Amino acid sequence: MFETLSDRLTSVFSSLRGKGRLSEEDINATAREIRLALLEADVALPVVRDFIARIKERARGEEVSKALNPAQQVIKIVNEELVEVLGGETRQIRFAKNPPTVIMLAGLQGAGKTTLAGKLAKWLSADRNTPLLVAADLQRPNAVTQLQVVGERAGTPVFAPEPGNGVGDPVEVARESIEHARRNNHNVVIIDTAGRLGVDTEMMRQAADIRDAVRPDEIVFVVDAMIGQDAVNTAQAFLDGVGYDAVALTKLDGDARGGAALSIRHLTGRPIMFASTGEKLEDFDLFHPDRMASRILDMGDVLTLIEQAQRTFDEAEVEKMASTMASDEDFTLDDFLQQMMMVRKLGPIGNLLGMMPGMGQMRDQIDNIDDKSLDRIQAIIQSMTPAERANPKMINGSRRLRIANGSGTQVGDVNGLVTRFFEAQKMMRKMKNGGMPGMPGMPGMGGGKKAKKAKKVKKGKQRSGNPMKARQQEAEREAERRRRQEEGPQETPQLPPGLGGGQQPTLPPGFGGPNMPDLSNFKFGKDK
Repeated sequence: MFETLSDRLTSVFSSLRGKGRLSEEDINATAREIRLALLEADVALPVVRDFIARIKERARGEEVSKALNPAQQVIKIVNEELVEVLGGETRQIRFAKNPPTVIMLAGLQGAGKTTLAGKLAKWLSADRNTPLLVAADLQRPNAVTQLQVVGERAGTPVFAPEPGNGVGDPVEVARESIEHARRNNHNVVIIDTAGRLGVDTEMMRQAADIRDAVRPDEIVFVVDAMIGQDAVNTAQAFLDGVGYDAVALTKLDGDARGGAALSIRHLTGRPIMFASTGEKLEDFDLFHPDRMASRILDMGDVLTLIEQAQRTFDEAEVEKMASTMASDEDFTLDDFLQQMMMVRKLGPIGNLLGMMPGMGQMRDQIDNIDDKSLDRIQAIIQSMTPAERANPKMINGSRRLRIANGSGTQVGDVNGLVTRFFEAQKMMRKMKNGGMPGMPGMPGMGGGKKAKKAKKVKKGKQRSGNPMKARQQEAEREAERRRRQEEGPQETPQLPPGLGGGQQPTLPPGFGGPNMPDLSNFKFGKDK
C-alpha cells in the first residue's frame, strides 16, 4: 500500500546524500518534495501541513547544522516524525482485571469486521487466551453463518443464539454472551456488530445500545484502509456518535495509496492498534508505528521477520538443523529440503524479502518471484531415492532423466538444482573446516585457531609411476568421459524459470535466483 510513497521519499533522500552541508534552499526543496509525496499518497491536508512544519523547524535547528552528516540527520527527523504521526508507541490491549475482557468491533459494512473478529480470536488464542466470538450482527444476510465459518477456521467457539437475517435482538445477544463467557471460562469476548453501507442514525443508536449494555473494555473501530479520505470522515462520525478506543486497519495489502493510515490517528487522536495485511487468518498483528515508518522509508522490518520466524519455527526443528550444520557430516539434499520447507512456512518469499532493508529498489524483481518454483524443487528432490539424496554424485544421466520424468520437470531443471546444491555443499565444508577466506571459522563448526590448514590442490591430473595405479586412473578417466558423452552436451547450469534462470529478472549477486540463494556468494552461507 505504501509503495508509491516509499519510492517518492527514497528518491528525495537520495538527492540529499553526499552533501556536507544543507542550505535553506535544500531544506525547502526537500520539504516541498515530501509534501507532494504525502499529498499523492492521499494524506489529509491538515496532517501534511503539520508534518512539514515540524520537519522544517527541526531541519533548521542545531541537530542538523552541527551534524557530521546532515542528510542522514534529516532522514532521522523524517522517520521520527512519521512514527509520531502513526501513533508513536504500539498500542496493546487493555485486559480487564476481572475476566472476561470485552472487545466490541464497530464499523461500516464491508470493512472486514467479521473476518477481523476471527483473526483477532486466532491471534489471542496463540497467546493462551480463550476467546469467544459473539454474532451480534443480525441484520446482514448470512452474517451469523459467516462468523460461524470463520470461528471454525480459527478454532474459536461462536455464541449465536439467534439465526440473524433480520431476526433477533442484537443488544440482548451481546448481554447474554457475557454470562455465557463466564460460565464457560472464556477470558475474552469479541462482539461482531452490524454495519451499514453508510453512516446513519439507526446504526449509531444500535452500536451505542450494545456499548451501554456490555460496557466493553475496548471499542475497536474497523476501517477499510483502501477507501482513502472517506475513511477519516467515517472515523470521525463514529467517534462523535459512539466513541471508540482504537482503530483496526484492514486490507493493508491492497494497492490504495495508504493516506488513511497516516491521517486517522492524527485527526481523531485514537491510535491504530491492529493491522490486517492479507486474506489468511494469520495475516494479522499489532500495528507497530516505528516498524511501519521504517517500511515506508525502505529501511526494512527485520523485527517483524524475526517474530514471525519465532512463531513459525519449532525449537526442536531449529536445534536439529543447527546440530546437522555443526556436525562433520556432509550437507545433504534432505537437509536442504528441510531448510526450504522451514522458510516456506514463513509465507510468500516476496513478502519476506520486502521486510529486508533496501529491497524497495528491487520491487519489480520481487514481484516476479514465483513461489511455485519451490514446489518444483520439492518435487525434484522427493523424486530421488534416499541414496541419491544422501549422495547426489551418483545421479548420472539416466537417473536425472528418471527424476525429471517423476517430478514433471526437465532434465535441465534437475541439472541446475544439483549443480547449485554442490556449490552450497562446498560452502558448508569451507565454513566447517576453517571458515571462508578472510574470515574466521564459524563457532561450533571447527573453525578458528584450531582449524586445519587446507591442503594444496595439485594442478592438472597426475599420473602415478606405479603401472597398476596408472591403469586404474586411466580406466576411471575413461568411465568419466563415457558418462559425460551419455549425458550429452550441457549448457551452463541454470535454475529453471522462476528460480533465476530463463529471461526473468533476477536478484543481485548474492541471491542467485529469486527463490533460491546462491550460497557460493554469501559470506556466512545462509539462505534466505
